[in-house]
Amino acid sequence: MTHPRFNVFGRIVEVRREGALWQAYRVGSDGKRTPSGFVIPDFVEEHELAQFLEDLFHESASPHNGDVHRIA
Repeated sequence: MTHPRFNVFGRIVEVRREGALWQAYRVGSDGKRTPSGFVIPDFVEEHELAQFLEDLFHESASPHNGDVHRIA
């Protein structure tokens, strides 16, 4: 099963549905995952993840990394 990955203003985040909960991980340049330290509410649907991440991290936007998009 492929888990959605997003480029969140230059940082790679992988999101997994584990039971009824979302678990988010930062993906390092070496491919290793570490817990992200933020919570995605369980009512957020998969098609809403990019918008949720953009709303949560909009202050991290820069002229060079100005958006959130799904990469996998």
